[in-house]
Amino acid sequence: MSHNSFGHLFRVTTWGESHGPALGCVVDGCPPGVPLTAEEVQVWMDQRRPGQGKFVTQRQEPDAVKILSGVFQDEKTKVQVTTGTPISMLIENVDQRSRDYGEIATQFRPGHADYTYFAKYGVRDYRGGGRASARETAARVAAGAVARNILQGVAIRGAVVQIGPHAVDRSRFDWDQRTENPFWCPDAEMVPVWEEHLEKVRKAGSSTGAIVEVEASGVPAGWGAPVYGKLDAELAAALMSINASKGVEIGAGFASAAFSGEENADEMRMGNDGPMFLSNSAGGILGGISSGQPVVARVAFKPTSSILSLRRSIDENAVEIDLRTKGRHDPCVGLRAVPVVEAMTACVLADAFLRHRAQTGGGAFSPGQDGRA
Repeated sequence: MSHNSFGHLFRVTTWGESHGPALGCVVDGCPPGVPLTAEEVQVWMDQRRPGQGKFVTQRQEPDAVKILSGVFQDEKTKVQVTTGTPISMLIENVDQRSRDYGEIATQFRPGHADYTYFAKYGVRDYRGGGRASARETAARVAAGAVARNILQGVAIRGAVVQIGPHAVDRSRFDWDQRTENPFWCPDAEMVPVWEEHLEKVRKAGSSTGAIVEVEASGVPAGWGAPVYGKLDAELAAALMSINASKGVEIGAGFASAAFSGEENADEMRMGNDGPMFLSNSAGGILGGISSGQPVVARVAFKPTSSILSLRRSIDENAVEIDLRTKGRHDPCVGLRAVPVVEAMTACVLADAFLRHRAQTGGGAFSPGQDGRA
């Protein structure tokens, strides 16, 4: 199977399956001397791990990460840093229940990748979807932790802004509130609404979709490249690679189609620290290059395909069947997608920073500067 890697200078390869003994990633291209410990990575892993509430899958995985290579602790300084060599990280699977999938060993679950994997490879791991499982995203979060340590001065934060038909009120939007509830919700008044909606969905054995928004502040002007290396194009590709994602927009996104030219243009004035934008319809990226504004993107996640309702399908022998998917599943994958969206954003930005530095000779940067040393 090809295409298990992404990135250019900061390159991530993930490996492993949902019901295998372990999964993990190899991060290549991280500069030497970046402080990195398993404890720092674990902070982000804990935000994604399953079993932390009744509205997520009850699979109990500690997601304890082990760093196997690419770091060294100096006995004098007692600080563990990267060495510039590939960083390999391992996450063991400890709570697989493969028996839950025995009945669908030869059946294609509607909405899943079962059919397309079988059509392409002629063989598939039906236990939880194998490589197609969202379990793979644990490795992405580990890689994102490395990227965050490279991106000193850049803050990345995500939130769920819509579940089903219920969207947050932008007038009440508060990033700090997202960590004070189990829904990553930046609108406190929407929490009970989402809770009621998800409770109905969960009890019905159904699922619902969601939209996750991510913002990266502190990104200086100059990252990315015109034409085929556009920062927004690479960010969109990375976010679209996340399981169950079906749409990505940057800045105003699809709403900009209804704007006038005057409404869409992000006007500029000179501020005390340089150029100042009066709006951010572009989502911090102009011509494929960061403008110094916050980079903003949103990802639409489809409803979880594993539901208890009978659905029409076929099996490997082309026999028409009706099936329901048993096992432990998220009624809304968007809830645990927030740290994954943040991680993929971090990986793309770390790669953009290193490529910008390589091309222009820029070194470490400070927020508000243009990325040059």
